Amino acid sequence: MKNNIMLSLTSIQWMDGEKEESELLTQATHKKSGKFDIISYEDSAATGFEGCVTTIKTDGSQAYIIREGTANSALSLEIGRKHFCQYGTPFGNLQVGIYTHAIKNTLAEDGKLYMKYTLDLNKAYISDNEINMKIK
Repeated sequence: MKNNIMLSLTSIQWMDGEKEESELLTQATHKKSGKFDIISYEDSAATGFEGCVTTIKTDGSQAYIIREGTANSALSLEIGRKHFCQYGTPFGNLQVGIYTHAIKNTLAEDGKLYMKYTLDLNKAYISDNEINMKIK
């Protein structure tokens, strides 16, 4: 069963000693499929990925962030493991390494999802990232 929700997403990125924070408030859908929570929303010019749909699928120990449309990405997050993933941008595709530090899925209890990970490109550090989501 799909539920229409309001999604509040805060993204924090540390790069070169600088912290950048962005917030997004948008309509989304949320459904439960087996052990997975699935949240989907349309990106906009505010995210830099207008024309894309982002889907986040998680069970709490792993998560998948899939972006489809004008830029395609498929990121796999698994606590304590590094995955090499395709990351699409409006300027081209990159293969990035993603090491996941934490995933906390409390969507059923309080409507929150938290993910923390490090990105690298060709083994060179890019950034530390956090995503805080809240659904209503």
